[in-house]
Amino acid sequence: MTAQAGICAEPNLHAYYLFFNILPGRHAEVRNKLKTVPALWRELASGFPDAAFSGLVAIGNESWDELYPQARPSELTAFPAQGEGERSAPETPFDLFFQLRADRLDVAYIGVQRVMTLLAGLAELKDERQGFRYLDSRDMTGFVDGTENPQGEDRAAVALVADGPFTGGSHLHVQRYHHRMARWQKLALKAQEDIYGRTKDDNIEYASADKPLTAHTRRTSLKDAEGRSMEILRQSMPWGSATEQGLVFVSCCRTPLHFTRMLESMYQKDGDGHFDLLTLFTQPRTGAAFFAPSEEWLLS
Repeated sequence: MTAQAGICAEPNLHAYYLFFNILPGRHAEVRNKLKTVPALWRELASGFPDAAFSGLVAIGNESWDELYPQARPSELTAFPAQGEGERSAPETPFDLFFQLRADRLDVAYIGVQRVMTLLAGLAELKDERQGFRYLDSRDMTGFVDGTENPQGEDRAAVALVADGPFTGGSHLHVQRYHHRMARWQKLALKAQEDIYGRTKDDNIEYASADKPLTAHTRRTSLKDAEGRSMEILRQSMPWGSATEQGLVFVSCCRTPLHFTRMLESMYQKDGDGHFDLLTLFTQPRTGAAFFAPSEEWLLS
């Protein structure tokens, strides 16, 4: 099976993230439109070879059965909402998610307009964000993002389902984070570094013995019962306006379990009351679970 190129794509300079809900009674028409998406991605990639374009479309947990009633990924389930009040990660379902990335903003935008034309009258755009590379792949907090991402062939091993009818597909979890920048910028450099568990300027991770139990790198570096790392492939990018800054967080994985355990570790207190202190300085406003099927599945 052929995975959609955007799942395992290498980092780009620009991105657009689009979230749609399908209009009532239009699921069959949308399914037919989605059959044209692999060709659209290839057309943009070949037509602008200098842009390193890649795209993906993913189907929301709640809309999958209406679009593809013949079969469902066995692990596809609702977004694992966490917490309450100031420290919460809500569930905000969407039917479709599009990620369009390129090293040319104009090419990514051409892709956006093609998607809008494709779904005109069939689906309503509910949210959109433009992502961009910030400095040397840093988050708006000033720390390098995605340091733990798998590299090379390991990207596919982490991100893609390896067998069965959904081979080449990927479970996606997408959140739009809004950073509390005024609160964050009041912290001393060492306090910021302790929250992440790595140095800011040269991006050196603390030794395990030196990491606070509340460090982001400790709370999100997990192992399963057999001692294997529970990895995800992040396709996240910063977003920003004159007044707000944040991160569009995108997790791609062969199983939703890894992301779920990471989010639980961030928000839920352990036996000693520890949680990820980074959750005090950034808040997700959205959270949705999707599955990005193979090109062959979309064409079926």
